[in-house]
Amino acid sequence: MTLGPAFDTTLAAARIGEQWAWTALYRELAGPVRGYLAARRSPSPEDEAADTFLDVARGLHRFEGDESDLRAWVFAIAHRRMVDAVRRAGRRPEVPVRDESLAQGWHDVLPSAEYQAVLRLQSEGVERLLAGLSERQRDVLLLRVVAGLSGAETAAALGITNAAVRVTQHRAIAALRRSLTSIDASA
Repeated sequence: MTLGPAFDTTLAAARIGEQWAWTALYRELAGPVRGYLAARRSPSPEDEAADTFLDVARGLHRFEGDESDLRAWVFAIAHRRMVDAVRRAGRRPEVPVRDESLAQGWHDVLPSAEYQAVLRLQSEGVERLLAGLSERQRDVLLLRVVAGLSGAETAAALGITNAAVRVTQHRAIAALRRSLTSIDASA
């Protein structure tokens, strides 16, 4: 987070329900939380992010620590919400509803088909690379790169040691490097 010296004041104000403080905390964390959840292929990243912040609101009075600890705590909650959602989705798969009038309303606000195709190709390429990693390696890389957590914050969020984060990240990067080298060799 980047609240710096204002962190303690912002945290105290959020604990007593000050809107400006909640807004500041949300602005700092919501984007990275949604990015992490989406990158982990969460069934509904927006819903899990909302559940994460509801849990943060419920438990903030019990939280103790500094800015780094808060970030790790929030991502630990997000990770648990994602795991719960994946389990629920496995038990009760959702069937999308097709509503033509709804689709027509989105036509004007969505990017062009060409732009969407480019984004999809890029996304699929990243997904293919990440699919070659273990679940822990994906979690570590996504928390470190997408969410911007430090090694210690990542360790706290995943409930592992800082050394395990470093080793896992090193191995994940080496695996990605090998995958990219084999892709370049075959192209």
